[in-house]
Amino acid sequence: MNIAQVHKETRTNLPHYAERVDLACAFRWTARLNMNEAVANHFSLAVSEDGTQFLMNPNQVHFSRIKASDLLLIDGNDPETMSRPDAPDPTAWGLHSAIHRNVPHARCVMHVHSIHATVLASLADSRLPPIDQNSAIFFGPRQVIDENYGGLAFEEEGERCSKLLADPMTQVMIMGNHGILVIGETVAEAFNRMYYFERAAETYVKALWTGKPLRRLSDEIAAKVADESDHYPGQADRHLAELKAILDEEEPVYRS
Repeated sequence: MNIAQVHKETRTNLPHYAERVDLACAFRWTARLNMNEAVANHFSLAVSEDGTQFLMNPNQVHFSRIKASDLLLIDGNDPETMSRPDAPDPTAWGLHSAIHRNVPHARCVMHVHSIHATVLASLADSRLPPIDQNSAIFFGPRQVIDENYGGLAFEEEGERCSKLLADPMTQVMIMGNHGILVIGETVAEAFNRMYYFERAAETYVKALWTGKPLRRLSDEIAAKVADESDHYPGQADRHLAELKAILDEEEPVYRS
């Protein structure tokens, strides 16, 4: 099936088709980066103005196989969601529905247990310090640490976690003893942040392995880098566009 056929067969039949394509790309590329975990972890994207209706991956489907048409359309205010025949994973419902109900600015939510970010989340001090340009991107209130892991993210845990994202400047929640959760206004923004946070965590963890003193940026320079990155034009959109272009050549079925 070529990309023209994929477009023709799907674009007029699926609600929120463009958003589905972006999200399907993010799932497949996360798997290519080995940042997924078996058939766990979840991404969601708000599609209603108030954010409470959102797309999310189906229960226990590997990220590398997810297509645009596979994505579930969920109403975060529907108490019967878990009675649906295609009900989402209960922890995905608990965490993502709470965030989409309570945090309107969190339009896209990506939760992974990627290796280096999870190592960071396992340290007694889980804050990512500004030791290079990538880590400085997340300086200050852009990262928040959940210090009170309470078990699998069912509804009570989701409600608790959502409260930690109230500050509109927050971009990443480092979930102590668990993983990370990244938010953004679009799939491109959230995916770009997730990618760079994992890269920054890898640099930091490997720097710690050396046992040598770290060259930490000053708060002034770190804040400058973070602000410059927040306003850097178009980089996240171009990142996702390039990934979609590669998938269009190599596995265009993701659009179906």
